[in-house]
Amino acid sequence: MPLSLRDIGRTPYAEAYALQKELLEARIRGEGEDVALVVEHDPVFTLGRRRGAADNVLVAGDVPVIQVERGGDVTFHGPGQLVVYPILALPPGRQDLHRHLKNLEEIALRVCSAFGLGAERDPRNTGAWVRGRKIASVGVACRSWVTWHGLALNVNPDMSYFGRINPCGLTSDVMTSMALELGAVPDWAAVKAEMMAATAAVFGEEEAGG
Repeated sequence: MPLSLRDIGRTPYAEAYALQKELLEARIRGEGEDVALVVEHDPVFTLGRRRGAADNVLVAGDVPVIQVERGGDVTFHGPGQLVVYPILALPPGRQDLHRHLKNLEEIALRVCSAFGLGAERDPRNTGAWVRGRKIASVGVACRSWVTWHGLALNVNPDMSYFGRINPCGLTSDVMTSMALELGAVPDWAAVKAEMMAATAAVFGEEEAGG
């Protein structure tokens, strides 16, 4: 069954998180369908499971800090960042989280390529990178071989928020966005359309390949 794409627009993190959990529990019970939520959040910092992640929040200020189940360190979500959360049951033969992370990176690489950006992987760090700067972050959780959390692509967020943290345990100046790299703000609807198309294509190819 192909992955279903659900655009939930601008949604507070807590609301999207609750929806992820609801969909996750249904898939674990063998109900529902594989779905990818496409969303933009209000400003929030989330902490992954990496030890010391909370220490990388430097000045949270008025931005909520939320502990979640995904791997990795602290990251920022906010307006101008496009996020995809695949809630996906991995069947026998595809139960490989490293492979799943690579698929998420591939989505970001394809979206960047569609806008003329030569994004690539970094063998030392997850995510998608342009000229040594991180343009997309990935982080997942898995329960009973159903995945959740996912991919965040910086389209045109307020980059000053990254200065309040050590994103992914790195210095904030490592982060970049499509707008910074292109020298112009890309059309949000066009980026979202490419993101949805790339998500459907990557996971469709994965399903077809078994």
